[in-house]
Amino acid sequence: MNRFKASKFRHTEARPPRREAWIGGIRAGSITSYGNNVKASCCWIAFNAEASGVLGIVPLECEDGGKRTVSQLCCHSDVVTDFDFSPFDQLLLATGSADETVKVWRLPQSSQDIPSGAGLTLGPGGAPVDMLQFHPTADGILASGTGKRVTIWDMEQQQPLTVLDSHRDQLQSLAWKRDGSLLGTSCKDKKLRIFDPRVSPAASQSVLGHENNKDSRLLWMGSSDCLISIGFSQMREREVKLWDMRRFSGAMLSMALDTSPGAAIPLYDADTGLLVVAGKGENLLYCFEVAPAQPALTQVTQCRTEGSTRGLATVPRLALDVMACEVLRVLQLTDTALVPVSYVVPRKSVQDFHEDLFPDCTGTLPATGAQAWWAGDSQQLSKPGRLPDAAIPTIQNSVAVTDLFWDPFDPQRLAVAGEDAKIRLWRIPEGGLQETLQEPEAVLQGHTEKIYSIRFHPVASDLLVSSSYDMTVRIWELSTGREALCLQGHTDQIFSLAWSPDGKKLATVSKDGRLRLYEPRRSPLPQQEGPGPEGARGARLVWVCGGDYLLVSGFDSRSERRILLYQAQALPKGPLSVLGLDVAPSTLLPFYDEDTSVVFLTGKGDTRVFLYEVTPEPPYFLECNSFTSGEPHKGFIFLPKTVCEVREVEFARALRLGQSTLEPVAFHVPRIKKEYFQDDIYPPTRVWWEPALSGTAWLSGEDGQQRRSSLQPTDMTPVSQAPKEAPARKFVPAAVYLEKSDEQKKEELLSAMVARLGNREDPLPQDSFEGVDEDEWD
Repeated sequence: MNRFKASKFRHTEARPPRREAWIGGIRAGSITSYGNNVKASCCWIAFNAEASGVLGIVPLECEDGGKRTVSQLCCHSDVVTDFDFSPFDQLLLATGSADETVKVWRLPQSSQDIPSGAGLTLGPGGAPVDMLQFHPTADGILASGTGKRVTIWDMEQQQPLTVLDSHRDQLQSLAWKRDGSLLGTSCKDKKLRIFDPRVSPAASQSVLGHENNKDSRLLWMGSSDCLISIGFSQMREREVKLWDMRRFSGAMLSMALDTSPGAAIPLYDADTGLLVVAGKGENLLYCFEVAPAQPALTQVTQCRTEGSTRGLATVPRLALDVMACEVLRVLQLTDTALVPVSYVVPRKSVQDFHEDLFPDCTGTLPATGAQAWWAGDSQQLSKPGRLPDAAIPTIQNSVAVTDLFWDPFDPQRLAVAGEDAKIRLWRIPEGGLQETLQEPEAVLQGHTEKIYSIRFHPVASDLLVSSSYDMTVRIWELSTGREALCLQGHTDQIFSLAWSPDGKKLATVSKDGRLRLYEPRRSPLPQQEGPGPEGARGARLVWVCGGDYLLVSGFDSRSERRILLYQAQALPKGPLSVLGLDVAPSTLLPFYDEDTSVVFLTGKGDTRVFLYEVTPEPPYFLECNSFTSGEPHKGFIFLPKTVCEVREVEFARALRLGQSTLEPVAFHVPRIKKEYFQDDIYPPTRVWWEPALSGTAWLSGEDGQQRRSSLQPTDMTPVSQAPKEAPARKFVPAAVYLEKSDEQKKEELLSAMVARLGNREDPLPQDSFEGVDEDEWD
């Protein structure tokens, strides 16, 4: 069994366009600078034009299928050395020049007049501006490199926040970490440096990068602690190196590219892990997949172009053609054209959205403002409403999050699983975050590949289970920080896992199409197995009906979403019932309310929540009214039963995460007698927030059962004890008739009959029928 999984990007193809798709009619500049000479937003492309101090501006997409118009932006009195688009405003462009100034321009929404004057000018700074980069998370922060120093600007105040001046020679590149906490640089003195600008203007770490002082570049690998550098060796070979700032004394991996003399332009996409490298003056594009966990740098493809490269840029992911499986698009600037090169992953179906290729990407809303970022903290709202424009305190997990789960028995403890195969335990202060957390309470290590899901034990305290791409399930004892048990038997990715309600058993569903049931304290191998969903796109499972049954959501071979019900002690027999729901790309995530036996199902990007009552007898699934929202939700989480408003017969409450909102959703049962406590809907609920025993006791073989508590308010009477009302009379009492004379009764009866017959002068229905002429009768 190979633990190194085949990458989904290994078949990525570079597809240069035909000449008709080139953006022609341009004359690119031939200046020597540390910039990439071309940049793109979701609206515009900017590139160095032939004239000094001028940028060419062209729309990213054709308008109404017509030809693109190339405009000129006269920026500076000297050469434009570098420029960058704001990640939060697709029309905001910052330019730097040898005239020692930085200018900020607002481009028009469409093909209107290009502005003649800058909206903002910073400097002069005493030296030519060599490089620029906007902050990736804070609005209004811009870093500029001039000579031997980096200046961090507050654009709103038009003042520098700090100057980083630890360099001994000319700067060659700078790069923000994706979370905006750190900044890295490469320098002609051959050193790579890492700065925390809010802590100190001096470098926190430095290391000898490449042995030749010729042009070098440094890139962050997203929000991780890993970096990529590209430069020249002592033998003048171009080389790529991978670095881990936690072990910054030496490179994790070094690979020679070629002996070409041209300075390299590297572009890294953190969402796919793809690295594209091109040399200035050359016509070859390399594409590598970077895997820092191994570490490995694998060539995926290479593309030979017609023209020589003057500059190179990536198109924002929001502008990609996702339905064509375009995972990356590169713009090559040549002497006379801009050539878009698409990187596509071939898939059989181009009608479905392939969620595995397109994880959620960085949005266009800033996380914070300039002053709030510089201060490092902010206030947190404690009531519903609009979030403040200042920064919201966050947890700096340092690596991409794959799953997270709150400890049910310790409301201040949050477990977070990461792509680096580690689980970090965070301690949230009483009352919520008041400042950004950067150090976890503990770190659990043992998995060898990315973790997929984590779950706390439902009955015992200080127990956590995790599943990983290394195809193991591990149970952790948090009181000691050790791995207590390791479960084996999976042959492919583990999609989901779930504890039984009593905490004795653990069920999993895997990409190999199998359901497995474990008794972890008895054996590391499954107690039994059974067939799972047919499709391999994703699946989830949950225990239902008192822990005697398993409900699984997944796909069939035709990508139809469906739910399956299994008897937990008879998995080999297959599902008792299968119900198809719809065709959609996202996996249905189930939430089960054990008090009402209702399961809620929805997926990321859906607008509908399905509701079914689950019963242990046929037909097994009883459909209830579904919930529909006006926009797709990015997340859906159900709150504890104790927050439900029982006086309004609310039996479930959830939080729905939209594009820019977090809103509550309440599920009610319509009842007439709301003044009574509906005890048929609210049986005594499990006290899930109190453990029945410790994790140590559970591992030693003990079991426990949590107590139950009533949700009945003290001032309400159960509906089962409500007084029985006398049935209302459907007929008028006979005494009313006895008081009337016989003549009165006859008169009323006759009037009623006439009223029922209606007006006798009205035409009868048969009067409107058409007959035949008299001469047609025999």
